[in-house]
Amino acid sequence: RLGWLISPSRRAVLRKASALEYKIQRRALRKEDFINYIQYEINLLELIKKRRARIGYSFKKDEIENSILHRVHSLFNRATGKWKDDVQLWLSHVAFCKQWNAKHQLSKVFSSMLAIHPNKPALWIMAAKWEMESQLSSESARHLFLRALRFHPESPKLYQEYFRMELMHAEKQRKEKKEFEQAKMDLGEFNYSEEILNGEMARIIYRDAAQKIKGVEFHLAVLSIAKLFDFTQDLQKEILERHGVFSLQTKYADDPLTWDYMARRELELGSLRSTEHTTKQMKVSEMTQREERCCAVFEEAVRAVPTEDMWKCYITFCLERYNRKTNSEELKQKRLERTLSVFNKAHESSLLPEALYKQWLQLLLESNLFEKAVEVAEAATKHFSLSVEMWQMRLQVLIQLKSDDVTQCFEEAVKHMKSKGTLPLWALWVEWSEGTNSKEDTEALYQLLNVTMKEKYLDWTYRNGGYKKVKRVFTSLCENRPFSIDFFRKMIQIEKEQESCKMLHLREYYERALREFGSTDSDLWLDYVKEELSHPQGKPENCGSIHWRAMKMLQGDLVEDFVSKYTLLQTGHL
Repeated sequence: RLGWLISPSRRAVLRKASALEYKIQRRALRKEDFINYIQYEINLLELIKKRRARIGYSFKKDEIENSILHRVHSLFNRATGKWKDDVQLWLSHVAFCKQWNAKHQLSKVFSSMLAIHPNKPALWIMAAKWEMESQLSSESARHLFLRALRFHPESPKLYQEYFRMELMHAEKQRKEKKEFEQAKMDLGEFNYSEEILNGEMARIIYRDAAQKIKGVEFHLAVLSIAKLFDFTQDLQKEILERHGVFSLQTKYADDPLTWDYMARRELELGSLRSTEHTTKQMKVSEMTQREERCCAVFEEAVRAVPTEDMWKCYITFCLERYNRKTNSEELKQKRLERTLSVFNKAHESSLLPEALYKQWLQLLLESNLFEKAVEVAEAATKHFSLSVEMWQMRLQVLIQLKSDDVTQCFEEAVKHMKSKGTLPLWALWVEWSEGTNSKEDTEALYQLLNVTMKEKYLDWTYRNGGYKKVKRVFTSLCENRPFSIDFFRKMIQIEKEQESCKMLHLREYYERALREFGSTDSDLWLDYVKEELSHPQGKPENCGSIHWRAMKMLQGDLVEDFVSKYTLLQTGHL
């Protein structure tokens, strides 16, 4: 029945499962074999699920699906038991449990994972969130956070998420109480503590954390979490009083986050002071004034703390305001001018981070300020002359503007970078040349850099010069190392595309490839065998010789992998 449900051939399914099972019973176990087996079983489950939905067939559903689910859990347990340090393997098991709603199993997985990886706060947070959001158990989530804090007593992230969880719990209880009151139900049997409803647990957590964690970032993060809940005004007031504006300025005057908070606070203060306006123009004027007050604080900040991080905060604020939707063209234009001005000031101060140059250029191009974009791109490559990304960015600007200086800029880039990491530049140069220059110029460029881009050179030659020419180019390129496996595979692919594909030529290409990669690529040997078996001019009797040579050349676990796949190939299972 399972075979009919998932495939026309039940025997094929059993053969595949048997082959995968054989691999995980070997003495020398490999993680990849377990992963492949698990993925196969998961794919099988998905296929069964789709077939059942399509044909409305539910016969022996629990019996079939549960046996596969049990097998997958068993495979995960064996794999995580063998490779305990692989966190990704544990997370894959967690994801599988969530996908198939295996709550009891997931609880066990979290327990085992945290016992082995107690040093990773993110895993504790994940487990606590699952208890809170999926199991609806605030008590279990609280217990996990408390255990986690014993291992990580000074983890800001743990305290933040614990703080958030207690506020979520308080909000949930407040909603429940309100609904019961609206329904005029007796609350005597329900225990709603006023302290918990008012967020007192979160307050205790914050006070405990404030004694252990220094730095403004944590306090601002907790404050932003508290602002998400409408019953935390007193709690927010305490955080501000403990680390208020004056305190922030005195204790953390050199921290860009302090200034960022103080500047952005002007937006909120402005909204509190503003009254109900009736005209669009008055609203625009009010918003402009608020943003200007923010920028005044940022201007003071970059004078007091002239660092890249401080300029980054200022620019990020300007970009956020610029990207904010508005119906006022006047306000949008002012935001654009302000943002471009701040970019320019940071650049002139030599404190504009490399990553922000790209955003500056995009803004200039969107605003049709092409001359300024070229100027900025050139300045960026002078400031970061050894950055491949900066040169790529400048070249892309010149290409987009169809400048006459593209070739000169490519030559300048390669000269500065020398041979270090220049492959992306060569690739861009070739791509541009193929669409712009003559075939002769492009071929000359390929010949200049054939060592690093042989595969691409073959592909271009085949498209523009045909089969005979690509064969000549392949032969000449084979005289110069280094090679890549894709270089040989590209030539094999080209040969197989010919109407009169000759096995003699394929043997030549495979033999050349095996001389270079025969000790490290078992799939290359298998493909060679397949070619001898399937090609009209192939010689199946050569397979034994190829097998013997592969056994001699392959290294380490590749031998066992090759033998396994070769056996499946010989029996028609691969």
